[in-house]
Amino acid sequence: MSEESMQRMEALIPMLAHIALQRARWQALAISGKLVEARDGQLIESHADGTVLVIRSIAKPIAVAVGTKRFRARRASPL
Repeated sequence: MSEESMQRMEALIPMLAHIALQRARWQALAISGKLVEARDGQLIESHADGTVLVIRSIAKPIAVAVGTKRFRARRASPL
């Protein structure tokens, strides 16, 4: 496989990921009738009939530059 063909295939990854996420969302709604997701700083429950219930507000996502590694801080263990 040439470098050019590999780059063309890699360029398709975002589109394929978007399609896979859409299908998973539709499948979850078809099977259970509801889906819990984070959207615009809120945790929401979407139902197959189109109704949306806000469960609670959550922290806004943190913007991270591509290639940056983030680590969770270790919590001190209670004694």
